[in-house]
Amino acid sequence: MDSCHSFAELVQAYFDCRRLKRNTASALRFEMDLERNLAQLDDELRSGAYRPGRSICFVITHPKPREVWAADFRDRVVHHLLYNKIAPRFLAGFIADSCACIPGRGTLYAAQRLESKVRSVTQNWSRPAMYLKADLANFFVSIDKRSLWLRVGGKIPEHWWRRLAAQILFHDPRPDVEVRGKRATLALVPRHKRLGEAPDHCGLPIGNLSSQFFANILLDGLDKHVKHGLRGKHYVRYVDDFVLLHPSALWLRQALASVNAYLPRLGLELNPRKTIIQPIDRGVDFAGHVIKPWRREVRRRSVRTALSRIEELPQEKVFQTGNSYLGLLRHADGHRDRALIANALRKRGHSVSGDLTKAYR
Repeated sequence: MDSCHSFAELVQAYFDCRRLKRNTASALRFEMDLERNLAQLDDELRSGAYRPGRSICFVITHPKPREVWAADFRDRVVHHLLYNKIAPRFLAGFIADSCACIPGRGTLYAAQRLESKVRSVTQNWSRPAMYLKADLANFFVSIDKRSLWLRVGGKIPEHWWRRLAAQILFHDPRPDVEVRGKRATLALVPRHKRLGEAPDHCGLPIGNLSSQFFANILLDGLDKHVKHGLRGKHYVRYVDDFVLLHPSALWLRQALASVNAYLPRLGLELNPRKTIIQPIDRGVDFAGHVIKPWRREVRRRSVRTALSRIEELPQEKVFQTGNSYLGLLRHADGHRDRALIANALRKRGHSVSGDLTKAYR
C-alpha cells in the first residue's frame, strides 16, 4: 500500500503554518479545538475525503492593485504538509540564483546576490557594463496548470503524494470564495489580471505557499535556459522579475530575443513595458533595493511608505512596524534613511539606539 503522511508530519506542517498566520481569524478558529481539528484533518487526508475549503479574495493596492486569494487555515496546513515532503527534491535542482519561496532566499538574499554579480561584471565598478531587467506579463494568472503538472508530477513517484499535489494544483478556488473589500477597490485590478477572468486550466491564486512553490518549479525552466543555454553567468531571478548582466548591450539584446523565443514553451511572455536594457551605473532596481555604484539602498518608495505608515498607524502598532523597517534598512547602505525612520519613531514617543538599528518603548 502506498504510504501517506504521518501524524507527526501534519503537526509539523501546522506549526510551520502557524508561525506566519497565527493571528488570522481562521487560524484562531482552528486553534480553539486544535487536537480535534488536526485529528479530523488527518482522517480526511488518509481516507481521501479531504477537499479544499472556501478562500477569501481581497485586493491590495500597494505597490499596485492586485488580487490576493487566501486559503482557509486548514488548507494552508495541507499546503505546508505537501511542501515539506516534496520541496527538497525540487530545491536541490534549482540554481543558486533563483529566489523567493526558498529557505534563506528572500529579498535580502536576492539583492545581495545581484550586488555581488554587479561587482563581478564591472570588476568592482572599474569597468562599464549593462543590465537587462524584465518581468513576466500577468504571471500567476497566465500559468497553464496542465503544462506545469508535467514538470511537477514526474518528480513525485509516490501515488498518495502525487494525488495530493494534483488536488492542490488543480483546485479552482473561484466557485467557493468570499470576496472582501469595497467594489471600487476591487475594480482597480485590471480584468486581464483577475483570476476570475482566466480560463479554467490557467491561473494560480496569489497568496498561497503552494502557488509560489509551483511557480518556482515552472520558472526553473527559464533559469536553466539562461544559465545553461545562454551561458548567462550574471543572472538573478526573484519570482517573476529577473536581471541579466553583461558588458555588451548587443549580447543582452540577443539574450532577450532568445528568452522571448523560449517563454512560449512555458506558456508565458515578457511584459514589454517593463523590459529595459540600461547601463548598470544608472542603478539597478531589484527586490526592493537599488544597487548603485559603491552602495545598495532600499527603494525610495519603500522609505516613503515606511514614513507614512509610522505617522498614521495606531500607537500600539508603531513599535513593531518601526523595528521591522529599521531591520530592513540595517542590511542596506543609507544612514540618512535610518535617520528619517528614527526621527519618525521619536515623534511617536519611542527612543532609538545610537546606531539607528532598533527602537525601544
